[in-house]
Amino acid sequence: MNIVVLDGFAADQGEPMWGGLESLGRVTLYPRTAPRDLLSRAAGAEALLTNKVLLDAATLEKLGALRYVGIVATGTNAVDLSTCRARGIAVTNVPGYSTYSVAQLVFALVLHLTHDVAAHDRRVKEGGWAASPDFVFCLKPLTELAGKTLTIVGMGAIGRAVAGIATAFGMRVVAAAVPGSPSLGRTPLAVALPESDFVTLHCPLTPATRHLVDDGFLRAMKRSAVLVNTGRGALVEEAALARALTDGIIGGAALDVVEREPPDAGNPLLDPSAPFARRIVVTPHIGWATVEARARLVATAVENLAAFQRGERVNRVEDAAEAQTLSLAPKG
Repeated sequence: MNIVVLDGFAADQGEPMWGGLESLGRVTLYPRTAPRDLLSRAAGAEALLTNKVLLDAATLEKLGALRYVGIVATGTNAVDLSTCRARGIAVTNVPGYSTYSVAQLVFALVLHLTHDVAAHDRRVKEGGWAASPDFVFCLKPLTELAGKTLTIVGMGAIGRAVAGIATAFGMRVVAAAVPGSPSLGRTPLAVALPESDFVTLHCPLTPATRHLVDDGFLRAMKRSAVLVNTGRGALVEEAALARALTDGIIGGAALDVVEREPPDAGNPLLDPSAPFARRIVVTPHIGWATVEARARLVATAVENLAAFQRGERVNRVEDAAEAQTLSLAPKG
């Protein structure tokens, strides 16, 4: 089998992780693929592995040998699934590989805003503590998490892992309703947001959740509350968040994702001179990127292809979609 990995660097970060593919066929590994190079690199491939390289309908129609697309990620928006279905091209993804890594980052971000360990360390090394008349040297009021309310928007695997950590910190956890979700027993956002000290987003990006966090959402939050987004950048309307931070509508924000990645240089949330700059922390989409999570991602992507070659249906996207449809169907 002719196997082409279109953008392996995101997963392997330059480390030798793809050895298992070599037993499955002839492998060509590209760290990155620009749109102008896509067709020439994918031509003749029977299996394509992609993380973020877009495989749209027009591209897929030109790849006559293609039998399999392995998405080296959980989200499937980089691949035109309807075209794959019509062409009989199998599509797999990798669910659940980064659950604990993302949950861990949520609290790294939260703790940054509550204790700001990095800034305290920097000032100590600059001599600030040595020059202080007191044994305690605080750069800002510090916040204890015990007793605070954490609202989780999206109680999938990551949301549940976040809830477990929050409970260990002594926080009160509220599972909020997600627009468009059939899940029952969730607290409406209109009820949850005004009582939340922290709101963390773990819902999928759908038409119903795109720009979920808008002016209305933010104005419903406490003025001291912190928004955390380690999900998808487009869950947040960035101009609305910048306004809310500027006007003191919310206390702070912690983001691992933005709507356009890499971000535009003029993104207002990244302006170090913004009046809210010390109340927002932005990391460059690293929640999924621990060594352990990336190793699981690659290993599962390789096993997905091996299963396809054996005639087995493992992590097939169409099977997951069918199961979701059946779960929503009225019960007899």
